[in-house]
Amino acid sequence: MKILNLYAGIGGNRKLWGEEHQITSVEKDEATAAAYHSFFPNDEIIVADAHQYLLDHYSDFDFIWSSPPCPTHSTTNHFLNAQGIIRYPDMGLYQEIIFLSQFFKGKYVVENVKPYYTPLIPAQECGRHLVWANFRIANKKFKTQIGSMNTTVRKKQRTKPEQRKQMTELLGFDLSDTKIKDKLKALRNCVVPEMGRYILNCAVGIIEKQNINQVDIFDVLEKV
Repeated sequence: MKILNLYAGIGGNRKLWGEEHQITSVEKDEATAAAYHSFFPNDEIIVADAHQYLLDHYSDFDFIWSSPPCPTHSTTNHFLNAQGIIRYPDMGLYQEIIFLSQFFKGKYVVENVKPYYTPLIPAQECGRHLVWANFRIANKKFKTQIGSMNTTVRKKQRTKPEQRKQMTELLGFDLSDTKIKDKLKALRNCVVPEMGRYILNCAVGIIEKQNINQVDIFDVLEKV
């Protein structure tokens, strides 16, 4: 299956996908893209604007995963607004959801945090996240949760090196030898690998079922 992985980061969602798929990942930051390549050397990694790349290449793939930047949508904006940090939510998130729902022929998922407002387009819940997809994803809790892990870290007042060590152990990404400047942020931005595998399995199951149905139809036609 040809997969397009947008806003790839260091590859949290991709970590447990295996090697049987043809994966193209897009990441704008060169240092982060280089780290991704070191973890997944068989994938094609492209340094580009994922939002534009989707428009230009969406029809080349069977499955698309998109995780647009989430800070302008997260619940932290209530706190930031009170502190004088005033900003609009980035509507690129909804642009991609609408575009994929109308024009993409394969399976897709757009993943983001639960926003500080009522979502403008209804979504499915998966763990601590919202997902917009053209297939059913039953809600599931995952053992590793980045958000709750951050809360635990803050309560215990751990230093940044301690936080980074904990996340490295839980996620399985050692960024020590990379050129990523904010390594802790790169780890915090990861999609939990178990969630990435779970959602892809949901999509693959539906795709395989559709293929079987098509074969059955052809068998019937041949017998007529």
